[in-house]
Amino acid sequence: MNSTCLAELTFAGIVARKHYFDLPLNYEQPDGEKITIFARELSSPDNLDKDLPFIVFFQGGPGFGAVRPAANGGWIKRALKEYRVLLLDQRGTGLSTPVNFASLSHLTSDEQTQYLSHFRADNIIRDAEAIRQQLTHGQKWTILGQSFGGFCVLKYLNDAPEGLAEAYITGGIPSLTRHADEVYQATYKRVLAKNQDFFNRFSDAQDLLTSLAEHIDNHPVQLATGERLTVEMLQLLGINIGMEQGPESVYYLIEQALIETPSGTQVNPLFLAHFCHLLDFNTNPIFALLHESIYCQNSASNWAAHRVRETYPEFNYQAGKPFLFTGEMVYPWMFEQFTNLKPLKQTAEQLAHKQDWPMLYDVNKLAQNQVPVCAAIYSEDMFVEMQYSLETAAQVGSLKYWLTSEYEHNGIRMDGEHILDRLIAINRGEKLR
Repeated sequence: MNSTCLAELTFAGIVARKHYFDLPLNYEQPDGEKITIFARELSSPDNLDKDLPFIVFFQGGPGFGAVRPAANGGWIKRALKEYRVLLLDQRGTGLSTPVNFASLSHLTSDEQTQYLSHFRADNIIRDAEAIRQQLTHGQKWTILGQSFGGFCVLKYLNDAPEGLAEAYITGGIPSLTRHADEVYQATYKRVLAKNQDFFNRFSDAQDLLTSLAEHIDNHPVQLATGERLTVEMLQLLGINIGMEQGPESVYYLIEQALIETPSGTQVNPLFLAHFCHLLDFNTNPIFALLHESIYCQNSASNWAAHRVRETYPEFNYQAGKPFLFTGEMVYPWMFEQFTNLKPLKQTAEQLAHKQDWPMLYDVNKLAQNQVPVCAAIYSEDMFVEMQYSLETAAQVGSLKYWLTSEYEHNGIRMDGEHILDRLIAINRGEKLR
């Protein structure tokens, strides 16, 4: 494994080092094709001369690069008191051999499918273990996972617990055994509840959205990224209403969506630009391509969210009926409507019907886990079903949890210093402050 460490940089009082590692695309062929994995190491200036252990952060997603800190705050501030922080760009994201329609364009659909089959949590953990051997000379480190990052934490506990001192999860304990269909059956119920909360809070939102939906149904409206805006796309904004401050962002956007001009009612150009900023499908295609695969073990997803949606017809918008947002779901039509997903349509179909995804979790092995784990479970989480998280918590040895209704799914982004501090205290049996 080759690695490169670049000179130190300083961001808002945090000293940062860039690390690049050349690692196998396929660990069963270690001498075959290599990809680059990027990780940013953060240290407090006060601790530069101390040999502190690492805490590694696994980002939510899948398909998103690690956080780019602009200040010494949140969970990073708490972590830097006793750790060096390693922000890992999971393979295919950020600076880690990025995946997008352009980078895949030289491959056939079959080759793209084969390539992307190596981008699930199993290989993310193999990358992390290879990096651990290089950076720590075999010493254990601590891991923290948010959302999909929590799935990675459980995979790490399953595959390489010998590398871990402690583990932390926020908003991301998956079921160990349930099929994607069961996950989405529960998730749609959660999304319905969040819709009810949203429209109760913002009493004119339903009228604003039905007027907007009617307008874009009857007039071609082009987004800033070139696509024609559809009602189905508009519904996708619902992925934001399960976040802290997300409902406000969505409401303020739709509040100024339609404007009156001398030529009649039109969609505000400001809306068309900002709409694209609230959806990541054009910029982060791994999320659309591989999201459902995170639930697949020796089975295909077969577009689970799309199929399960048919049992919830209220989400299928019709004029004269209430408008509802959808949530964290991927649909096949997205590969016909989003510009940067269109070239990947056939690959998406193949991944959706791929049946030989390897097993992710060994229930018996995780039951014997001895690595101290502490998780924050958010009872109102729209993205992760609380009952499934509690079910898994009971199946994993040495796992403690904090169940709270104080936060939405992105709680660590909003109050990370407090959340991580509490989890550390619980994990170590310390008195809570």
